[in-house]
Amino acid sequence: MESYSLLELNQRIRHELRNSMPDLYWIVAEINELNVNRAGHCFMELVEKEYDGVQITAKARATIWAYQLRMLAPYFESMTGKPLTAGLKIMLRASVEFHEIFGLSLQITDINPAYTIGDLALQRQKVIKLLKEEGVFDMNRELDIPVAPQRIAVISSETAAGYGDFVNQLYNSNYAFSHKLFQAVMQGNDAETSIIQAFEQIFDCEDQFDVVILIRGGGSQSDLNCFDSYQLAACIAQFSLPVITGIGHERDETIADLVACLSLKTPTAVAEYIIHQAMELDGFIQELENQLYEQAKFAIKKEAEKHIAYSQRLMNIIHSYVRKQDRQINMLELRLVNAGNMFLLQKKQLHSQLFANLKTASAKLINENKIYVERLEEKSHLLDHVNLLRRGYSITRANGKVVRNAENLQKGQEIETILYEGKIKTVFVSCEK
Repeated sequence: MESYSLLELNQRIRHELRNSMPDLYWIVAEINELNVNRAGHCFMELVEKEYDGVQITAKARATIWAYQLRMLAPYFESMTGKPLTAGLKIMLRASVEFHEIFGLSLQITDINPAYTIGDLALQRQKVIKLLKEEGVFDMNRELDIPVAPQRIAVISSETAAGYGDFVNQLYNSNYAFSHKLFQAVMQGNDAETSIIQAFEQIFDCEDQFDVVILIRGGGSQSDLNCFDSYQLAACIAQFSLPVITGIGHERDETIADLVACLSLKTPTAVAEYIIHQAMELDGFIQELENQLYEQAKFAIKKEAEKHIAYSQRLMNIIHSYVRKQDRQINMLELRLVNAGNMFLLQKKQLHSQLFANLKTASAKLINENKIYVERLEEKSHLLDHVNLLRRGYSITRANGKVVRNAENLQKGQEIETILYEGKIKTVFVSCEK
């Protein structure tokens, strides 16, 4: 039985592969891992996945030697705007190599950036389509930016030149803006998570701000990868405050720009926009003040003219009324004098008549009373006790008091009877009715 050592087997495999696959092949794969060693050689792990993008169906190692990497990497990045990095799908030209120790690998000699550009565009369209299907793509764009936002939440890196330019421009304006920085990593693998965390921090105190400013400033085109991610775009699209982006790129719009309420090219442009809004409001208020001043001035002039006209009319009415009242007073005064004279005359005549009547009545009354007095004198004379005694009447007294009822006397009581001539003293015995 013929046998081979492992080395012999691997050498035979290498020989057979070289003879059966001597050409260069264009291969489509996804970079799963990528490392560049100190010598500048690039080592990759390439994979192919199922349609769902999760299950790996094929895997291979690949190498780009340093002298080739120095040409391929810059060209690829300049064309796609992205560096060679894990997660990218690429079309590469490679030869199939087999090494007795390192096994099967692909030696890359060329990369077609057009394929990656197309794939990135496809991925971008998938994200945009998903956001639209979920109904969130236009949510932030439909928000109204305040007329002149003054309370500003800024998501950026504190050390970013764009952030410094933004703050300096606001500070040097004639307006008082209030801004707070929510620190975030703006490039690299941690950028997406860091920016989303900054949005979450703003959400906890959103009533303190008018708008959110997302600015980056500077950096390479490859640093924009995170701004095309679904998670960040969905966060921006659904955020409750208007988001203004100034990511600092001139060529392309990221998905973050598309879903934001307003997209501007640079942090400086964002600052200029905010200052311009304040100037617009300031000018509008100034114009309103001028219009109000002119309208007030015109209204005051009109009211002054009305006041003068009304005053003149009022004076005429008052003068006419006073003259009319003077005439009425004069007429009333004349009527009052005539009525007074007539009243005095009537009262004088009445007084004379009353005086005459009183004189006649007084004389009559005096005469009647004189006769009455005379009659009373006659009656008084007739009723005088002396005359009564002379006529035979008597007066009975007991204890000096006139006795009018015999029942008031006691038996044996001494009584005195007065006659016209003389007195009789007796003792009371009894009385009969």
